[in-house]
Amino acid sequence: MADTGYPTIEFLINGQWTSGSAAQHHDVIDPSTQAVIGRYPVASKEDIEAALTSARKAQVAWRAASPQIRTEVVLKASQLLRERSAQIAEISALELGTPLEDGRNYVLRAADILEWDAHEGRRLYGRVVPSPDGMRQMVVPEPIGPVAAFSPWNAPVLTPCRKIGSALAAGCVIVLKAAEETPACAMAVIQAFIDAGAPAGTINLLFGNPALVSETLIASPVIRMVTFTGSVTVGKHLAQLAAAQMKPVLMELGGHAPVIVCEDADVEDAASRCAISKFRNTGQACIAPTRFFVHDSVFERFKTVFVERTRAQKIGAPTQSGVAMGPYANARRRDQVDGLIREAVTRGAVLLHGGKAIGERGFFYEPTVLADVPEKARIMQEEPFGAVACLNRYTDLEQVIAQANALPYGLAGYVFTRSAATADYLARSLECGAVAINHLTVSTVGIPFGGVKDSGIGREGGSEGVRNYTVSKTITHRVG
Repeated sequence: MADTGYPTIEFLINGQWTSGSAAQHHDVIDPSTQAVIGRYPVASKEDIEAALTSARKAQVAWRAASPQIRTEVVLKASQLLRERSAQIAEISALELGTPLEDGRNYVLRAADILEWDAHEGRRLYGRVVPSPDGMRQMVVPEPIGPVAAFSPWNAPVLTPCRKIGSALAAGCVIVLKAAEETPACAMAVIQAFIDAGAPAGTINLLFGNPALVSETLIASPVIRMVTFTGSVTVGKHLAQLAAAQMKPVLMELGGHAPVIVCEDADVEDAASRCAISKFRNTGQACIAPTRFFVHDSVFERFKTVFVERTRAQKIGAPTQSGVAMGPYANARRRDQVDGLIREAVTRGAVLLHGGKAIGERGFFYEPTVLADVPEKARIMQEEPFGAVACLNRYTDLEQVIAQANALPYGLAGYVFTRSAATADYLARSLECGAVAINHLTVSTVGIPFGGVKDSGIGREGGSEGVRNYTVSKTITHRVG
């Protein structure tokens, strides 16, 4: 194992870093070199139960803590993440292959989210409802209780922060099963909360066998809510487990985002923005633009600029200066994307750029652009979750709306047009949780984010994000 300065991976149970009773350890792989950089412990049933016991005990005190105390802890964690952003970006580069500048920006964005959540926890207002018979009627938000959270490898800092920040701000403790591909990023996030004064047990961290951890946590009477970010398949499975226990869920699942470029769009600007956004994080993002529907009259111009911008992207190790795209997170992800590309080409798609692996070490693959992709190609039906763009032309707006809405996904959608009327019409017509007009940002601090249809249940972020971790209690009081 190379000496990379990579930390020892451990669980956090009841405020202590520990390997618990883990008899097994699995390797952590650097996707840029395929070298083993560390090992993570696999949680046993005893470790999971210890985390649950810790959460149960901590919930009593954290629920009773004043909003001011909760706010101070989350705000301090936000500040510490900002101070440590460069170091955490280096960890992300090792574990995920994220270019250093992007990695640091992701940490800073996570810190912004924590800052919002901290203040939003102080705005969990109740209300008094007038009664015709003189009763005093109050509605009071209360913490829902201990939360089981599951976060993915593609956003190893931001997603844990979304869940931890909202839960703690609402007065809930959390047991986090973080992604095994990126365990040190999760540890760095939680260390910031520990150093910020989070009491022992308010956050517990586990790694291991996903089935054992999820089934044990969700079945436990300690857990009152389940939140998951990841694939549709796994999300549906966890939702079924939670439904059997009558536990609410917050699910942020996959997407296959359509992009509609209208004939009156600023074509060069649209193509440039889309090419940058498409390949950020090697396309491993649920909101990544993938299905491009470009009006026939501007298709050739859009295609030319998009391919030019794609070719200009520097691909390489995340620590190299100027690198825009690193490797895929693992061989599985790279190979699945390669299979989708090859199947599309056999069906008649035109390969404009990319389509092959790079180098002999690491999971590098060229950013890929396909054109005239048949609707029945798997890549047009399944989320590729990778650095591949599908460019198709259209002439009829109603037809392209139907195509954009045809899939069971409904997370993000993008529109490029100079017409306010067209923008408004498409924003209302697209079946997705978020629509961006003339840009590609759908998830920022202070606004809710989530999907419809198979893309999820509930919202993270904004006032909705923190409120999801509460229940409304009605109190009626007969006066006199």
